Amino acid sequence: MSYFVYMLICADESFYLGSTNDVDKRFLAHQSGRGASYTRSHKPIKVVYTEELVDKSSALRREHELKKLTHKQKNLLL
Repeated sequence: MSYFVYMLICADESFYLGSTNDVDKRFLAHQSGRGASYTRSHKPIKVVYTEELVDKSSALRREHELKKLTHKQKNLLL
């Protein structure tokens, strides 16, 4: 089963990074307020980046790497 790392852009132009096996379903959860607490107070606008990985462990490692990037570096990734 594939897992994905995804990045959302929020209404305040901040980014949210996460991992899941179903990006569309997870995005809808964020939009409805059932996602992470961060996205409850920073309204997610759209998914701007996805990266497919082979398993959950790889996705979590990649998510951790991407979270270390600055806002500018995340913009360049897009």
